[in-house]
Amino acid sequence: MKTKLIRMSAIAVAMLSILLSCKKGVDVNSAAGTETQTSRKNSASVLACSAQGWASRNGGTWGGGDVTPTVVTSYSALKSAILNTSVKVIQVNGTIAIPSGGGISFQDQTNKTIFGSRGAKLVSTDQTASGSGILYMKRLTNVIIKNLIFEGPGAYDVDGKDNLTIDACKNIWVDHCEFRDGVDGNLDIKNTSDFITVSWTKFTYLKAPRPDGPGGSDDHRFSNLIGSGDDAIADRGKLQITFSKCWWAPGCKARMPRVRFGKVHIVNSYFNSTASSYCVQAGFEANLLVESNVFENVKNPIDRMDNRSTAVQVRNNIFTNVSGNTAGNGVNAFIPPYSISILSASSVKSAVTSSTGAGATLSGNTCNGI
Repeated sequence: MKTKLIRMSAIAVAMLSILLSCKKGVDVNSAAGTETQTSRKNSASVLACSAQGWASRNGGTWGGGDVTPTVVTSYSALKSAILNTSVKVIQVNGTIAIPSGGGISFQDQTNKTIFGSRGAKLVSTDQTASGSGILYMKRLTNVIIKNLIFEGPGAYDVDGKDNLTIDACKNIWVDHCEFRDGVDGNLDIKNTSDFITVSWTKFTYLKAPRPDGPGGSDDHRFSNLIGSGDDAIADRGKLQITFSKCWWAPGCKARMPRVRFGKVHIVNSYFNSTASSYCVQAGFEANLLVESNVFENVKNPIDRMDNRSTAVQVRNNIFTNVSGNTAGNGVNAFIPPYSISILSASSVKSAVTSSTGAGATLSGNTCNGI
């Protein structure tokens, strides 16, 4: 009888443990089974808006949830809402001009969504080193940027800022955005940032590059830098990033993306910039999985720029009218620890370039898969 009671008590404790785990939102994908941020999600609609790819790890990414958005139509209102830690969802309406030197830097916030209604645009015309850039995100956790057009003044090599910089952040999801004509680049991710997904996003340069910058490049249409330098060794084990169903469109010259250190999955994306010198660039200790993409009319689709890259694995891609290298380095890349929907490469171009494909093509804060 005593043995039976002990067994029943053990079963009761186990059942209670399971119930508590469900209540807390245990990450079933985590080897440690630690508590996730799921416990703070408050509706089915929020669950539908959670990210796939690397941003689904470490507890997931759903931003500010489904609270009523704060609507902004001016620079002052946008800045106020972004800097207010109590404002969790921001809706941008219309075109907002960023004044000279007025790029917005925000840091040490959690659980926030910034999205645009159809056609919403943030525009900067400042090409100076100190005054360029639109948004600079530092030490943020669980943030979504969705359905916004970021328009810069054009590339100019002054060691300026990108349209968007993600610095030392975790669990960030950039979805259905368009980045145009950044001064130093379009979107950079650096300094131990981790668990990032960029999906259905378009990168392009529509303005001619400005020559004679003090940095030395006459054509700095370099779109995306992952990792700031070979000496940034704190990035080891970080910079885990998914680019899914993105479009590196006409005007991009290089860095689509250029990667150091990170485990970066580039999947179902389309590259068709005839201005290209290099597309995917594998730098120091890069671990890249490049699969089921389409490279069309570009130069150097796979640039193995550093023989110290950890792994460059290239599989199931389509190369049409390209020149330069298309092969990996013979080393298998990391195995993604997440599930993600992958189209066959033959379907990628039509999906990515469709009217509801890559770019700010949504009507607002619409939930969609990647």
